[in-house]
Amino acid sequence: MGKSIKGAKACDFVLFGTKGDLARRKLLPSLYQLDKAELLDKDTKVIGVAKDAFSKDEFVELVTKALTTFVKEPLCEQTLARFVSRCHYIGTDFTDSEGYGAFHELLDPSQRVMVNYFATPPSIFGDICRSLHEQKLIHLDTRVVLEKPIGTDLESSRVINNKVSEYFNENQVYRIDHYLGKETVQNLIALRFANSLFASKWDNRTIDHVQITVAEEVGIEGRWGYFDTAGQMRDMIQNHLLQVLTLVAMDPPVNLDADSIRDEKVKVLKSLRPINLDNVYENTVRGQYSAGFLKGSPVPGYLEEEGANVKSNTETFVALRVDIDNWRWAGVPFYLRSGKRMPFKSSEIVVYFKNPPHNLYRSSYRNLPPNKLTIRLQPHEGVEIQMMNKVPGLEQKMRLQTTKLDLSFSDTFKNERIADAYERLLLEAMLGNQALFVRRDEVEQAWTWVDGIIQSWEQSGEKPKPYPAGTWGPVASVALITKDGRSWDE
Repeated sequence: MGKSIKGAKACDFVLFGTKGDLARRKLLPSLYQLDKAELLDKDTKVIGVAKDAFSKDEFVELVTKALTTFVKEPLCEQTLARFVSRCHYIGTDFTDSEGYGAFHELLDPSQRVMVNYFATPPSIFGDICRSLHEQKLIHLDTRVVLEKPIGTDLESSRVINNKVSEYFNENQVYRIDHYLGKETVQNLIALRFANSLFASKWDNRTIDHVQITVAEEVGIEGRWGYFDTAGQMRDMIQNHLLQVLTLVAMDPPVNLDADSIRDEKVKVLKSLRPINLDNVYENTVRGQYSAGFLKGSPVPGYLEEEGANVKSNTETFVALRVDIDNWRWAGVPFYLRSGKRMPFKSSEIVVYFKNPPHNLYRSSYRNLPPNKLTIRLQPHEGVEIQMMNKVPGLEQKMRLQTTKLDLSFSDTFKNERIADAYERLLLEAMLGNQALFVRRDEVEQAWTWVDGIIQSWEQSGEKPKPYPAGTWGPVASVALITKDGRSWDE
């Protein structure tokens, strides 16, 4: 059965929206993998909640189908049997507190911590919290895990957070961003602060610039209703890329406690130079994909997707130059880009280091290629360092070439399965560790900065620039970085 984890208790893991896509694709498979790794306490329960009236057997059938479909390797029959024995189901309207009375038969707050995962629209977070309160289901150690993005701007995020905070203290709230659970994002902290090679050279004296790219092959995949009101800026930049940016740029925390790390992340967000009507044209590019080809097959443009609003000005691509106005990063631009219908799926951080002040090899290289550190978040997680080496040989003229030191996680840790980001985050929520979750002031500071950009776009009235599907975005995104004498890493 489950291993005993120091500091952990058995949980009643309550999954609101258990029939949804997120629950079936990610959350149930992640819970299964935790069970397989013997990281769930033997008394932990998984309680699915949705509107439909299901018997327990019907719910077990749904769970089994989800695991069969979305777990990549063959299921372990022993683990599957143990996992489905943990599963229970409650059918109720999320906004009807009377239906929550059924929880009392399944929960035992004296023996198990209640962890509530809201895989639902944020607009009903407050209703769920109120219903839990009215049924007296909230205790000091009860937790809520909130899916981001929370709100569509600063004001709406405050409305949602205020409703949740009526019933839960901040130390009970776990705002999830699955990028923070990725193994390579975790490794970024270790890379920076456990290695003097980087810790002493992580500032404007040695770093020229930083690029963060999150490229998606997919279009909107039937999410038109959501995405057209959100756009790439809200969906990806505010939600994921700013979190990665803070981890790259933050100062060393006092320790690895949750609030020590999050304090440093907030300082970075407060240091972001505002982008407004005065500088929005020179520091931002937004685009919208048109019809094109992806891996040799034709794909429709954004305005040709099923259910599309043909007059939509929603951006599917964003590129930004971000400046951090503090002592560590003054003069070092951070270039962010994220888009849909890119040539391939890729998420990576590339740190470009400054060249030596004097080039001894100018007869071979008029301009030395820079050293660069590449941190691949997905796919093929790993870390790569580009450096210069001498080409072997007896020639009088020394020849140099770029070589790479490549730490591929899948090659280096061949016998270790790389856990999905949600596995780590669900485990941390059950352990009560908030370090990988987003604090309220982080959310609000990020929205404050992003709102300024979105409002400037709206005031300018300029439409997104078109780019063919299967390309790296509008030509203007190339100009954004080349005018500074740099180029995108591709």
